[in-house]
Amino acid sequence: MFSHLPTVQYEGPDTDNLLAFRWYQPERVVAGRPMADWFRFACAYWHSFCGSGADPFGEPTHLFPWLSIADPLERARAKADAAFEMMQKLQLKYYCFHDVDAVDFGDDVLENERRLAGITSYLQQKQAETGIELLWGTANLFSHRRYMNGAATNPDFAVLTHAAAQVKAALDATIALGGHNYVFWGGREGYMSLLNTDMKREKEHLAMFLHKAKDYARAQGFKGTFFIEPKPCEPSKHQYDYDCETVIGFLRQYDLLADFKLNIEVNHATLAGHTFQHELQVAADAGLLGSMDANRGDYQNGWDTDQFPNNLNELTEAMLVILEAGGFAGGGINFDAKIRRNSTDVEDLLYAHIGGMDAFARSLLIADRVLRESPYAGWRRQRYASFDEGAGRQFEQGQLGLADLRNLAVAHGEPALRSGKQEYLELLINRYI
Repeated sequence: MFSHLPTVQYEGPDTDNLLAFRWYQPERVVAGRPMADWFRFACAYWHSFCGSGADPFGEPTHLFPWLSIADPLERARAKADAAFEMMQKLQLKYYCFHDVDAVDFGDDVLENERRLAGITSYLQQKQAETGIELLWGTANLFSHRRYMNGAATNPDFAVLTHAAAQVKAALDATIALGGHNYVFWGGREGYMSLLNTDMKREKEHLAMFLHKAKDYARAQGFKGTFFIEPKPCEPSKHQYDYDCETVIGFLRQYDLLADFKLNIEVNHATLAGHTFQHELQVAADAGLLGSMDANRGDYQNGWDTDQFPNNLNELTEAMLVILEAGGFAGGGINFDAKIRRNSTDVEDLLYAHIGGMDAFARSLLIADRVLRESPYAGWRRQRYASFDEGAGRQFEQGQLGLADLRNLAVAHGEPALRSGKQEYLELLINRYI
């Protein structure tokens, strides 16, 4: 399928070859680690190999040959062949999938399990042949009509049992494939109207479901990390995994912090009214920065457009957070992005991934230089220097009461205004870009 295209190699910033990397060098050491280790780039199986380009207003435009095969398992094997060929061309060492991405499901639990076991065996062969690994697996608990009112949070217990069967099979597949992690995205774990929703009970059911899934996987020997992927809405009006702070509170309330971390998506952050950097920082501050789904939205559209990332300023600020946090805990950067409806050639898949990988690599190099060479980190520390000694330090250590603080305010008088220097810092970052 991709035999007419070369294996993508690093050719440096001066190359005019669009099928080459200008910035991404897997073995280049940055901040003590190879680039490849900082990123652990992964291909999103669903967007790249299941997406047809169809939208609510039009028929498929991505008429790739693996999508037209009638038999589900034969189609799944052809899809896997194409996927692993493309990943090798791009030097991608990881991929991520939902169960129904690997092979199409029907309505019969036993038949779905048979299909998934069959394609899992084939994927094991592909992984052994190529050295490509599964970064994480997951179950699609949002597309089938039975999940229109949620999966683990559905008011019908029968639906919850089907969700459990699907998660069990997806966990079995992930474990069999040596998956490093497992993700839960609550696509419809939320509500459309509170008039017909017992929110407290639904969240309790979700917590119980996550505990049982975690316990089952651990009993099967799974050593990886479980991720929750926050998203505020779409398709539900309100989802229970709204943003990082919401998820952290949920994990803490239901005693799940020991096993779960966060998989953060750029476009989900912006839908929640946050910057991506904010969500990364929230997770990093809590010690829960697990993984990333990389993409971007469109400033003129209010929905999850899942475009490939290319915003160098945004990615540089993200890499500053990731570098200072020491990297991801278990995960990596999954390109949860899709080529546009009118990008209809297979090489468009390569151009998209090359652009994303190069943008991240360049941002890593910029962020590393900012932290090593510029006054950025030192200036930010200095901004809080009044808490490093004296009364400020005593406050941080809990040694001053409210009356003590009041007396200090009287003694010191009105404090001087101290500039936050936002424009200076933005200019500083742009100089390195």
